[in-house]
Amino acid sequence: MLYLKNVTKTFNPGTVNEKLALNNISLHLAPGDFATIVGSNGAGKSTLFNAITGDFIPDAGTVTLNGRDITLIPDYRRAKVIGRMFQDPLRGTAPGMTIEENLALAYLRASGHTSPLSRITARERAQFAERLAELGLGLEDRMKQPVGLLSGGQRQALTLLMATVVTPKLLLLDEHTAALDPATADKVLALTRRIVAEHKLTCLMITHNMHDALSFGNRTLMMDSGRIVLDVAGTEREKMTVDDLLDRFAESAGHALDNDRILLSREEG
Repeated sequence: MLYLKNVTKTFNPGTVNEKLALNNISLHLAPGDFATIVGSNGAGKSTLFNAITGDFIPDAGTVTLNGRDITLIPDYRRAKVIGRMFQDPLRGTAPGMTIEENLALAYLRASGHTSPLSRITARERAQFAERLAELGLGLEDRMKQPVGLLSGGQRQALTLLMATVVTPKLLLLDEHTAALDPATADKVLALTRRIVAEHKLTCLMITHNMHDALSFGNRTLMMDSGRIVLDVAGTEREKMTVDDLLDRFAESAGHALDNDRILLSREEG
């Protein structure tokens, strides 16, 4: 489904700011895989997502999605089949536009249309309202209100719906609950789990929470210095504790995880 083969990227080569961000990464996701990703700042997690979405062309290697080599395909064309959410609730929506208009734009883009907003039909608007009602936030009654009036949690829930209003080939979640308070984050994560399961989405989710890394999806990846140093799934993963995961990381990376934000998440859950 998703294949990355020997993907490498160095930023600012030949300068004092040279940074090897992705180091010969290879990764395969089968249809329906839901993999969580953990790693310290600078490990290459978001850069990996950027390689998949086409924010840059890798120095070496290939990216293949659903049997098609997309390595050189521009980002705006990949956006029709790849949904992505960011950590910042302000990204991914247009605050001056209404909830309905934001959903319409997401729908038209993902469905491959270039039609103006007026082409959205009454039936499609009704479908938007139905999907909003499933979020359980009352947004179906506020479709004419600007998105800028929503709370951070409401915006992230809306962005999740926008990213999946037309079922994507791949969903990328880049710490999409990190900026939310714990209660709101739990609600958005519950929505995430349900939507991914209902639509049988193939998904990659970056998280700083070690418990979530083991409890969500069917695989856990750990990154360090632009490499995937650990990939666990199946029975091995089911039996793992957070401390087991940290021990395996240290064994594979050659050093202990040194990110306080991630280590403190051992106390959560």
